[in-house]
Amino acid sequence: MSRLKNTFSNKKANLLNVYFTAGFPALEDTETIIRSLAESGVDVIEVGMPYSDPMADGPTIQQSGMKALENGMSVSVLFDQLKKIRKEVETPLILMGYFNQMMQFGETDFLARCQEVGIDGLILPDLPLSVYENEYQDLFKQYDLAPIFLITPQTSEERIRKIDQLSQGFIYVVSSAAITGNSKEISPEQVAYFERIEKMNLRLPRMIGFGISDHQSFSTACQYADGAIIGSAFIRALENGNDDLNHTIKTFVKGIRNN
Repeated sequence: MSRLKNTFSNKKANLLNVYFTAGFPALEDTETIIRSLAESGVDVIEVGMPYSDPMADGPTIQQSGMKALENGMSVSVLFDQLKKIRKEVETPLILMGYFNQMMQFGETDFLARCQEVGIDGLILPDLPLSVYENEYQDLFKQYDLAPIFLITPQTSEERIRKIDQLSQGFIYVVSSAAITGNSKEISPEQVAYFERIEKMNLRLPRMIGFGISDHQSFSTACQYADGAIIGSAFIRALENGNDDLNHTIKTFVKGIRNN
C-alpha cells in the first residue's frame, strides 16, 4: 500500500491509471504489459482478473476476459506472473476483479498471496461496503492492502463519506451510470457531478474512470480529480496493435499524455 500512498503524495495531478485484462492478448503477455506500462510512466497499473460473469464490464473488456480464460488464465497463474514482474517494477499494482474470486480462492489465502506478490490495492465491485467493514477490514489492514470502492452519480453523500472513511488508496469515481467502454465526450451533467464530488473535500484522492479513452477525455477528467483511469481503449489498442506489443503500449500512453 505504501507504493500507492507515495504515488499520490509525490504527484498531485494528472495521474494515469491504465487497466488491462491479465492473460490478454496472450497468456504470457501479463509481464510484458506491466513492464511496458511502467517504462511508459503510467502512475498506477490496474490488473484485471478475468471472470466468467462480470458485472460492470462493457463488451470490450468482457471479450478480453473470455479470451484470457480460454488462454488458461486463472488467479493462481496470475499470482505467479505478478511475483516475477514485481521484482522489476515499482509502480503500484492494483487487482480489479470480483469478491467471488476472492471467496473461491479462500479469503485469507487470497489476501496473503496479494501481499506476497506485491499487490497494493484491490477493487472488488461486488464486495458490499458493510461486509468489508464488519468482516474484512482487519484482514485488509493485516496484509497491507488498500480497498478501493466505486461511486457513481447516484451514490448518496452519506455513502460517499462512508467510503472516504473506510477506503484507502483512492476513490474510484465512475463517470456515469453505465458499463465500461462508453467513449462519448464528457457531458455537462458529468462535469456537474465531478464538481459536486470535488466540493465535498474528501480525504482521499479521486480517480475518474469509465469512458476515458483519449487525451481529451483524460485531460478533462483530470481537471476535476487527481487523475483518470483508462481501460477499454487500452484493450482495443492491444487487440488492434501490431506484433510489437511494447511499441503498441508506449505509443498508446504517449498519445494519452500527448507528449
